[in-house]
Amino acid sequence: MSKLVIVESPAKAKTIKKYLGSGYEVVASMGHIRDLPEKRLSVDIRHGFKPKYDIIKGKEELAEELKKRAAKSEEIFLATDPDREGEAISWHLAYLLDLPLDEKNRVTFNEITQTGVTNGMANPRCIDIDLVNAQQARRILDRLVGYKLSPFLAQKIRKGLSAGRVQSVAVRIIVDREEQIRAFKPEEYWTIDAKFIPKGERKAFPASLYDNIEGTLRIKDKNSSIKLDIRNEEKANQILAELENESFKVGKVKNGRRTRKPAPPFITSTLQQECSRKLGFQSKRTMRIAQELYEGVEIEGMGAVGLITYMRTDSLRLSDDALNGARDYIQQRWGDKYLPSEPRKYKSRSNAQDGHEAIRPTTIELSPDKVKDSLTPEQYKLYKIIWERFIACQMSDCIHKTTSAEILAGNYIFKASGYRVDFDGFTVLYVESKDTDEESEQELPPLKEGMELRAKTISPNQHFTQPPARYTEASLIKALEEYGIGRPSTYAATISTITSREYVKRESKTLIPTELGEVITKLMKERFPKIVNVKFTAQMESDLDTVEEGKCKWQDLLADFYGDFDKTLKKAKEEMKDVKIELEQDKTDITCELCGRQMVVKFGRYGKFIACPGWPECKNIKKFVVKAGVHCPKCGGDVIVKKTKRGRVFYGCENYPECDFVSWYMPSEEKCPNCGAVLYKKAGKKPTLFCQAEGCGFSKPLEEEN
Repeated sequence: MSKLVIVESPAKAKTIKKYLGSGYEVVASMGHIRDLPEKRLSVDIRHGFKPKYDIIKGKEELAEELKKRAAKSEEIFLATDPDREGEAISWHLAYLLDLPLDEKNRVTFNEITQTGVTNGMANPRCIDIDLVNAQQARRILDRLVGYKLSPFLAQKIRKGLSAGRVQSVAVRIIVDREEQIRAFKPEEYWTIDAKFIPKGERKAFPASLYDNIEGTLRIKDKNSSIKLDIRNEEKANQILAELENESFKVGKVKNGRRTRKPAPPFITSTLQQECSRKLGFQSKRTMRIAQELYEGVEIEGMGAVGLITYMRTDSLRLSDDALNGARDYIQQRWGDKYLPSEPRKYKSRSNAQDGHEAIRPTTIELSPDKVKDSLTPEQYKLYKIIWERFIACQMSDCIHKTTSAEILAGNYIFKASGYRVDFDGFTVLYVESKDTDEESEQELPPLKEGMELRAKTISPNQHFTQPPARYTEASLIKALEEYGIGRPSTYAATISTITSREYVKRESKTLIPTELGEVITKLMKERFPKIVNVKFTAQMESDLDTVEEGKCKWQDLLADFYGDFDKTLKKAKEEMKDVKIELEQDKTDITCELCGRQMVVKFGRYGKFIACPGWPECKNIKKFVVKAGVHCPKCGGDVIVKKTKRGRVFYGCENYPECDFVSWYMPSEEKCPNCGAVLYKKAGKKPTLFCQAEGCGFSKPLEEEN
């Protein structure tokens, strides 16, 4: 008889089987085997919130197969993922296979390597019931909120809507930001920017007006985004007139040194943020690829190898073996100058779960270039960013030599600053990206006090204060983490939910609330303020953590929440029993040709469709299409926006199949000046219009429409 090891996925099973050998059978449960059934609440509220679990629909045969294999096995090990969800899967498997909970049959692998698997199998333990209860508490809490609130929203707004404990707060955060942007009133201000050339030199350097001798020009209010008290063109021109006949010379010069430290290794949230900024990956995609790298990839000459440690973690802890391995690699590759005297150790957040290490490569010697040919392009990109970030976090600081100088001009003072890299340190390998562009600096020429300068240009520039930026996926994840809402492992699913349900839409990289999202948020803020309250939700997360720590009974936590929630829901139902909220978004300009009514957008089992509001008297329906606002290059019909099964947007003609026009890029109404073909729009940081005609190659920047 062999020993049975149960994991979640076939890929993970294949990799682990390689390390365990012939005495073991490794099979996959394909994720959860039992759960709360979808079509009913499945929680007995009156009897301690007891959940009513069933075998997940479609997994009945798999459950029977696992029972048969377990009956034939000498010993059974539950090796699901090393987190709250994985612990719950093991608990459900133990129930299914009738395994005692006091039996040491639970094994975990922080990394799926020979060492990781050997250590895990050598240290079996009992199922952690506190961890299971924490998962149950979250699952039941989310079920209560979703199943009680969703029908209310569907009745008051429209069918098919849902609410969620974390998703509703995430939408509220995005809606609040949009309201701030709308309420923002821009203020005009001006800067005076110059380029100076030292006497006897040719190369100019930039400087900006900083203050005047009396110190009255510079605004002292720390809350103001305006630096100088130049509020209009008249004041700017007055200053220019005063500078017209002035001579320029260098005042105080300050030389300094600053160090730039490497970013810490990745945790789940920072990996999602960095991949959004650097690679343009949505968090859901990042986590899918990371799961593949963790579970094992076929590497030429090595077989299946788990390339990274477990990717659901909020701990910055690194093992001594990993630190020593990184230091050895750095010393051999770059030398002693790039190696700090001591290993760098990073402090995790106070509420971090320290069960796992930070995300790092399992085998440092497997540099990205060595495994590139065995990985898909997206696997390679993700592995490269993880590998480089980890190695860089153990490298020496980058050293800048800085210079700042005052340029005196009569009553006014300009300021110039710059730096040069004295030692590149960790930046030779990796530099963390930022949500916003940092102010650019450049190297200044050698400047000495009293040096005469010539002004090449002095120009006034008009500016307006800017509203707060819309959230991107990266900045939203950062906000959720800082607020303490949800867990890093849930961020990808949360963002996927609010966008797929069209409470939030994506425009380029930004997240913007739809009318539907704003209407739902307004209703939730008025009727269920706690559910969308950031502090309340964060406290709930903290309370849920106490269940995992064994300090609180999960039934008590649910009872405390549900009593107030149920009263609030009943009150809202009573006070809004005759209220129906109409959405402008649901109306169309299409007239029903059968009865003359204005048709509306409806939501059905297969998505949106257009229907006559006179149903059931009039049952006229039409297919829902989104027009791109341009004409088909082939037949002149309307171009419509379509999506592939995987959600990728493309464009086609409304007259299909008579017209077969289709394109990944949206056509414009402009023609190519070189060949006369239609120009297409390409999005990105620098949107362009380009020609797809073979051999043409014409492109130009796309001017933003007002």
